[in-house]
Amino acid sequence: HLREAFVKAQNYLNKMERAKNDPEKMPDRDLRMEAVIRVLKGEIPLRAHAHRADDILTAIRIAEEFGVKIVLEHCTEGHKIADIIAAKKIPAIVGPTLTTRSKYELKDRSLITPGVLAKAGVKIAIMTDHPVIPLHLLPIAVGVAVREGLPKEDALKTITINPAEIIGVADRVGSLEKGKDADIVIWSGDPTETATKCEKVIVNGELVVGKK
Repeated sequence: HLREAFVKAQNYLNKMERAKNDPEKMPDRDLRMEAVIRVLKGEIPLRAHAHRADDILTAIRIAEEFGVKIVLEHCTEGHKIADIIAAKKIPAIVGPTLTTRSKYELKDRSLITPGVLAKAGVKIAIMTDHPVIPLHLLPIAVGVAVREGLPKEDALKTITINPAEIIGVADRVGSLEKGKDADIVIWSGDPTETATKCEKVIVNGELVVGKK
């Protein structure tokens, strides 16, 4: 279906190009195809929902066939092919890890996946797939990943600068730098530890949680 969607989008784009000098030949507008065209032009990445290693490799192969950028979503069996993902410099948004093996694609789900990928050199973000796993459990998911091998120095990056870079908003958020949005969370300790509490939240320079 993915390859078919790209072929259809290419054909749609070709028709639009040919119709520039003859508006009567302009095809009916197709918003779905227009979204796929943005991927083909490299304006946005292909975000491939893939759990199993073979599905991940298929998504990568098709992305390379059409010359598009790709981000792996879930990447559940990424630990099996971490070297390949790293060599191709493909980022991955991993998770949810704190879930059951509720379907066949999750039978080899492992808590070591974030650590294996990070150690291989893959830029990863960790997600909960909210509302599958509630968003407020994200720090716990990161803490478990640290317990299972994710380097401590990489842990905070998986929920700050890495996801910001992966989705293309690192010019505004993801790290504390001059010129970025003043969005800051102050914790009582290591945010990946279960005993740590959120003490203050600052959004765009305004205190919204906690005392001044």
